Amino acid sequence: AGNCKQEMLQKKKNAVLVDGVVLNGPIMDSKAGEKFVEEACKIIMEEVIQKADDVTEKVCEWRAPETLKQILDLEMRDTGESHQKLLQRCRDVIQYSVKTSHPRFFNQLYAGIDYYSLVARFITEALNPSVYTYEVSPVFLLVEEAVIKKMIEFIGWEEGDGIFNPGGSVSNMYAMNLARYRFCPEIKEKGLSGLPRLVLFTSEECHYSMKKAASFLGIGTENVQGTNTVVKCRRLRNENQRIKRDVKYLGSAPFLVCATAGTTVLGAFDPLDKIADICEKHGLWLHVDASWGGSALLSRKHSRLLHGIHR
Repeated sequence: AGNCKQEMLQKKKNAVLVDGVVLNGPIMDSKAGEKFVEEACKIIMEEVIQKADDVTEKVCEWRAPETLKQILDLEMRDTGESHQKLLQRCRDVIQYSVKTSHPRFFNQLYAGIDYYSLVARFITEALNPSVYTYEVSPVFLLVEEAVIKKMIEFIGWEEGDGIFNPGGSVSNMYAMNLARYRFCPEIKEKGLSGLPRLVLFTSEECHYSMKKAASFLGIGTENVQGTNTVVKCRRLRNENQRIKRDVKYLGSAPFLVCATAGTTVLGAFDPLDKIADICEKHGLWLHVDASWGGSALLSRKHSRLLHGIHR
């Protein structure tokens, strides 16, 4: 304790202050910080990891919003709190959160605890990398490339590229932007002015993010043409021809078809090969929203549901 205090005094003595602001880094007690991390990790181990598969534990200690606000005391203050108070906050966060790894928790977006990927997440949080250049993140950039390469193989491509997105909504928006750029590359410099009315086709059961993307990109939600024929392929060809005639009559320009591999509510898969035939014939960009069902590519039994995604 005496040595630690002396180190702190030495750091304060060497601090460069300008108007009361320390310019050569924060003056903090690293030993106390390490101790806090050690004790917090112990709480995580005992309260989260070791109880992950315990059916006698509650899925959630549910409280109404106003009650939970009072328990957690979420007021933002100017001063810090003691380590013991912060450790208690860690316990409170765990106690009143939904235990998504619980054997009795069922949701389509969760798959239980994976101890190995959990450790990987601890490492990435501790290192705090930003994977935008090799210089600042050499290891994780190579990891990213390796994962993308394997995903490309699953799709059926010999080569390609990709990016990781925070979710399906952003992925659909990127896809719509790519399709629009292919249709009219000059939009990058000239913007929307002078362009025809762009329309895109998707199924009525598509994710709501398609309309959201159309709104953000200035295409307009009214230009998202929904049709149940993308799912009911027996009428797909005739219906597609009718829609194309209608939009051309209205002075619109079709530029994208979005198929869905696993719709959010029904889990339905669009007939990708049949849709790809039409897109190829009319020069339309085909995007497959596979956020829900794309993992079927990893299955020997169910990968047939995405046959044609390589197109």
